[in-house]
This record gives sequence, C-alpha cells and structure tokens, in this order.
Amino acid sequence: MAKIKIVCVVGARPNFMKIAPVMAQLNKPDSKFEPFLVHTGQHYDADMKHRFFDQLGIPEPDIDLGVGSGSHSEQTAEIMKRFEPVLEQQQPAAILVVGDVNSTIACALVAVKKDIAVIHVEAGLRSYDRAMPEEINRVLTDQISDLLFTTERRAHDNLRREGIAENRIHFVGNVMIDTLLGHVKRAVPVERTLSAAVHSEQFLTAGGFALLTLHRPSNVDNRETLERLLSVVAEVSKRLPVIFPVHPRTAGRIEQFSLTSLIDSPRIRRLTPLGYLELLGVMSKARVVLTDSGGIQEETTALGVPCITLRENTERHITVTEGTNTIVGTDTDKIRRAVDEVLSNGGKAGCIPEYWDGRAAERIVAVLEEHF
Repeated sequence: MAKIKIVCVVGARPNFMKIAPVMAQLNKPDSKFEPFLVHTGQHYDADMKHRFFDQLGIPEPDIDLGVGSGSHSEQTAEIMKRFEPVLEQQQPAAILVVGDVNSTIACALVAVKKDIAVIHVEAGLRSYDRAMPEEINRVLTDQISDLLFTTERRAHDNLRREGIAENRIHFVGNVMIDTLLGHVKRAVPVERTLSAAVHSEQFLTAGGFALLTLHRPSNVDNRETLERLLSVVAEVSKRLPVIFPVHPRTAGRIEQFSLTSLIDSPRIRRLTPLGYLELLGVMSKARVVLTDSGGIQEETTALGVPCITLRENTERHITVTEGTNTIVGTDTDKIRRAVDEVLSNGGKAGCIPEYWDGRAAERIVAVLEEHF
C-alpha cells in the first residue's frame, strides 16, 4: 500500500527540537507515512543548522528554500512564494508545522488555500499579547489547522473558546520534552563547553552559576531596556557567575549601543551560540536560568531548574503554575527578588506536567494513523 506523504516544515532553531521526535516516528520502518522535510531557511546559519541536525538525528532536509532574513512581511511572503511550488510538486495529504514562527503561518496559509490539510504541533498556547508577532502566528495557524496537537490542557481550553471543534484538538504532551529526555544523557558537560574560558574554574564551584539567554526584539532592540537588563545581570554576577551564550542579534545591539563595558567581567562568560547538546549541558547544571526564550521555560521545568523569565507574560502558563518558572519582565527589583529567592531558598521546585514523558510524538503519529 502506498505511504501517505506529509510535508514537514522547519524554519528556525526552536523548530528543530520539536520536529526531531516527530520525524523519528514518521520514519519508522512500519510507518504508514512518507515524510518530506522542508527547511525554509528563515533563520539561517549553516554551521548551526548542521550541528543541530547532527546532534538531534534529523535527516537532511529534502529541500531548503533558503529564504533568509527580512521584515516579517517580506519573510512571510517569500516563504509562501517558494513553498507553493513544493506542494504542487509533492501533492501531499497534509503538511505538518510546529510552533509559532513566520514559517509556520506562511506554509499553513499556502496549504489551506490549496485544500491540503494542516497539522499544527504545539497548538493553543496563548500569551494574550498581540504585540508579539508569535502570538499572531499562533492564533491564525490554529484557526486554519485541521488537526491541533496541544502540550497542556489549558491550550485545549483556549482553542475551544476560540471556536475550534473538539474533534480537531488532541492533547498529546510536549515534543520538546521528548527531545530533551532523549538526549539529556548525551548533553555536553559544562566543563567541556567552558574548557577554553579564562577564569572558568569559578563557574564550576559548589555555588554554581547562572545561565542567561536574551534575544527577543522587545528586550534587545531598545537601548534603555537592554542597558537595564545588562546592568542587573552585572549585579547578579557579583553573587553568582553568569554564562551568557550571546545571540547574534543581541551581540549586534550590545555593540551598537556601546554597552559592552557593562558585561566586560571575568564573572560573566560570553560564548558564541551553543549547539543543542552544549546548551542542554549548561542548562541542566545551572543554579538558575534567566531567559526570554519560550522553549527554555519548558526545558527548565522538565529539568527542575529555577527559571526567571525576562518577559511581561508567557504563552507557556503551565511552567508558572506547575513548573519552575517565575515571570518578572524587565523590572530590576523583581529580577533581584527572584534571584534572592533562588539563592536563599532554591527557587520554585515545580513538578513535571502531565504527558511531558517523552512520548508525545508517539501519540501524535497514533492520531495521524487513525485520522488518515
């Protein structure tokens, strides 16, 4: 019997961790499906792409659209233009998109206009902040998807309130956690990641270290906001050394705004962006993580590591209500208090949310088998 073709789409680094376990299940010898992997090239760094694909065991994309950077409108339009001929050539039964990046909504729009089913993995998450481009992408993708796979029960409720039919929604758990649990034993030890660092011994003491990641435009594109965040990080580093893998966008803004002196300290170790296994190794050993990332909020909850989120809101509410996450925005007093709580009492302990057990991709493919 002919296999059912599904075009799977990735566009940016967070997508890689989400697609990896799904691709593994779809590629099993007894699978009913024939996956076709498209990389839009939305966030493109050749070295980083290969490191992630190699580390996560993702097959090389069947096609790379090579879209590159641009404004949201330019990028979305270019992805749509380049993706349409792929669907015309492949004639899949469905496309599968993950997360909330521009590639997600762009490819979903092309598919639905060609009467091709859309499968959305990580559906229903809501920050209720329409100033976030990702929130627009999430809401619109969910409205045009045929099958919506959720990571938490609150997402299920969000979709029902927005008029999504019950039979389209499936609570399966978190594919990001599938990837984490499948690779945590292979994580690169933090000692190796820091091996070339001057003064690295202070990061490896019993007192531990903090991990900082910072990349959202709302945090790094405004000089005043970035200066405020880096200043409080410098304060934190006097109590707890900080490992800071610097996102290219953030590095550019630090230089543009002449803020390097704020973090020019042996207590703050700046690194180039890390591969998945390197970041996992650092994160798993951190005493606390300060971040504006969405995925890291989930990964720290799964690892039991306190997380301080430098955003005013989150779409991943379960990491706050059940996990280790505390939302502080860019308020320096709230950041100081949250760090104090970690250093004094260990921070939020949290628990592992329902279905964050490493089997979400299995549940997704089981639903797909029944559906098709």
